[in-house]
Amino acid sequence: VQLVESGGGLVQAGGSLTLSCAASGFTFSNYVMTWVRQAPGKGLEWVSTISSSSNTKRHADSVKGRFTISRDNAKNTLYLQMSSLKPEDTAVYLCAKSKYSYYRGSYHADDYDYWGQGTQVTVSS
Repeated sequence: VQLVESGGGLVQAGGSLTLSCAASGFTFSNYVMTWVRQAPGKGLEWVSTISSSSNTKRHADSVKGRFTISRDNAKNTLYLQMSSLKPEDTAVYLCAKSKYSYYRGSYHADDYDYWGQGTQVTVSS
C-alpha cells in the first residue's frame, strides 16, 4: 500500500489550495479515506472523511464550509479542496486509508491502517 500526497505549498491567508493523495497497492474504491493534519508541536487532528462511494462526507467544524473532500475512484486519487485558508490551517496534511469499506462514524485512529508521508501547507498572514 502506498499513499502519496501532493499539492501543498505556501499561500497567503484567504487563498486556496487543492491537495491530492495518489493511492496504490489496494482496491481504492473499496475503502473509506480520510484527511488528517498535524500542526507544529501538536497531535494529529481529523479534517475530513469520505465513504468509498462518496455518498458520505464529513468535515471537522474547524474547516466546514471552507474545505471539501472528494475522490476519483477511476484515478485512485483522493482530494482536499481548501479555500479561505487561515494561518491556523498551517500543518502537514496526511491522507489515511481506513480498514473498512463503510463509514463508521467519528474518526478513530485505530480504524486506519495506512497513512501517507504528508504534504506541508503553510498559510501566511
